[in-house]
Formats: sequence, structure tokens, C-alpha cells
Amino acid sequence: MGAALAAALGLPFVDGDALHPAANVAKMAAGIPLTDDDRWPWLDAVGERLAVSPIVIACSALRRVYRDRLRAAAPGIRFVLLDGSRELLAERMGARADHFMPTALLDSQLATLERPDADERVGVYDVAEAPAAIVAAAVRDLEQP
Repeated sequence: MGAALAAALGLPFVDGDALHPAANVAKMAAGIPLTDDDRWPWLDAVGERLAVSPIVIACSALRRVYRDRLRAAAPGIRFVLLDGSRELLAERMGARADHFMPTALLDSQLATLERPDADERVGVYDVAEAPAAIVAAAVRDLEQP
């Protein structure tokens, strides 16, 4: 979805997972959830990329404090939350090939997720919808001032 959104916006795309330190990747691959202390350096790396130029980065900014940290690095940032049922998310995660994060970590991710507040300017899109429809809606929303 991130790559499709970036293409529709004419922007580069980076998968935030590529910015994780090796220790984070090893923890997740072993089925160990990341702590805030694990996430801060990664969020700083994501923020540094966002601050350089317009870009779409896929990342799990699950808590408001994470999103606020990214906002501090890149004040014009906009967020897109791809939302769905636990069952659908697990199905999609299970269908991924060659990804280090096991489906077993989904519950910890969902437990960490803090739904965005209205003042956060976060577009929320149901992943049960067709990908093209999600991208079109997100582009439309992101183009609004």
C-alpha cells in the first residue's frame, strides 16, 4: 500500500522496516516485541528521512508519542492508518513472503496501538476495501490542506 500511495503521489517510497537496527530485526524475528527503548532510535531514523524531503514511509507509529516524535522531526507530516480486523491483518501478515516479523507479534502490535485523536490529522482507511480505492481516498485526503 505504501508503494502504491507513493506512486500515486509521485513520491519516493521507503519501507520503515529497512531503517530498523539489526538488533530490532533480530528481536522481532525471534517473536519478541519491541520496547519503547528499542523503538526510539528507529523512530529517529524515520524522522530524519522524513525531514529531508517529501517521501512516503511505511512504519508502525502505533502510539501518539511515536507520532509526536515524528512530527517534531518533520512538522508537515501526515499519517495514514491502515485499519482492519485482527483476523484480516493476521491473514495478510501470514501471506507475506520473506518478512522477518512473525504473525505472533500482531497481538502485541494491536495492544500497543493508540487510536489517533481528532487533532492528529490521521486518515484512517479500512484494509478490507480494494487497494486502489484506499489509495484514491488517501490521495484525495492528503491533497487537502
